[in-house]
Amino acid sequence: MAEIVEWKIQLSELNYDEQETIAVSNVLADEWLTMGAKVNEFERSFAKFLSNDTECVAVSSATAGLHLILMAIGIEAGDEVILPGLTFVSDGNVIRQLGANPVFADCESTNNFNVSVEDIINKITSKTKAIIIVHFAGYPMFLEDLYNHCKSKNIVLIEDVAHAPGSSVKEEKCGTLADVSFFSFFSNKNLAVGEGGMVASHNKQLIQQIRSLRSHGMTSLSIDRHLGRAFSYDVMNVGLNYRIDEMRAALGLVQLSKLISGNKRREQLTKVYRKCFEDSSIVMPFEQYNKNFNCSFHILPILLPKSCDRNALMGHLKLEGIQSSIHYPPFYSFSAYSNLIRRGDLPIADEICERELTLPLHPRLDEEQVNIVAKSVKDFCNAA
Repeated sequence: MAEIVEWKIQLSELNYDEQETIAVSNVLADEWLTMGAKVNEFERSFAKFLSNDTECVAVSSATAGLHLILMAIGIEAGDEVILPGLTFVSDGNVIRQLGANPVFADCESTNNFNVSVEDIINKITSKTKAIIIVHFAGYPMFLEDLYNHCKSKNIVLIEDVAHAPGSSVKEEKCGTLADVSFFSFFSNKNLAVGEGGMVASHNKQLIQQIRSLRSHGMTSLSIDRHLGRAFSYDVMNVGLNYRIDEMRAALGLVQLSKLISGNKRREQLTKVYRKCFEDSSIVMPFEQYNKNFNCSFHILPILLPKSCDRNALMGHLKLEGIQSSIHYPPFYSFSAYSNLIRRGDLPIADEICERELTLPLHPRLDEEQVNIVAKSVKDFCNAA
């Protein structure tokens, strides 16, 4: 039986209190559990949070959101979709599920983990139909030039905003900087509901199509028939069941109200980490990043010295009750991708994947705990 660790300092924790309990209890008392008033309210509130001309569709996960986006824009077998080589595997999986080919782009640098726009442009071919970017750790990419380039070539630009709810560039929220975007509300995210996601776009026609695809392509929902607004339905598209339920929407509304304050707390703790690691061999990326932005500070990535044994360090932290993680293993290390990408194809991303370590960061963390984590990491690296 696998060992169960009692973490003293967790990688992430839910920023929950009695508000979430009350919100879910109210849904149960109303006795309507899926795709009702709370989902509509969550979609409207999140759209208003992003911008006045954005529309949103709540879905069962970020992966579902990307799947719906790629279906709606017509991605099919033989098409190419460019994506970062440093991202979660779900982006690549969805592309491949549709029979399209993922094309991986390298990172900007070991100080800026975001995908290189130059490498993206170099990898565009006549088969490129879409490009996915990720705002890594919540540090936003500046997309104006890439967006204009995509427009000139009729390529759809998609934002993966899983790390960046509340991040912005020149007061424009991440999730509104491209043609369409998707968010994650997984348990470890800044806005956490367990499983869930959101698709956002200025393109009302695209949103309408995604809304239809989300629920089997039907023209009416169960709530419409329950309230007497419809008696039957047509099926306009060959869709899927990627609906979100009322409990998660209710949680999302409470979490949305806490998002900005939670992000500010993450920023404060990130500054403490930076101070702890200054003049050490540990590198915190994005140090020289353009300051004309707001960041969600989703995770706390560091770059270890080349001489440091990462697995040994993670074992050392585990013994001290400190949880750590990796964002992310390289695609070439996955059996399902070993025939698509090799070590050395993306030299910067490869180096980051080999040296990156993610440390605890969440609004319930305190500065004393940050100091404990940083000291443990520094002591190990200095002894290596």
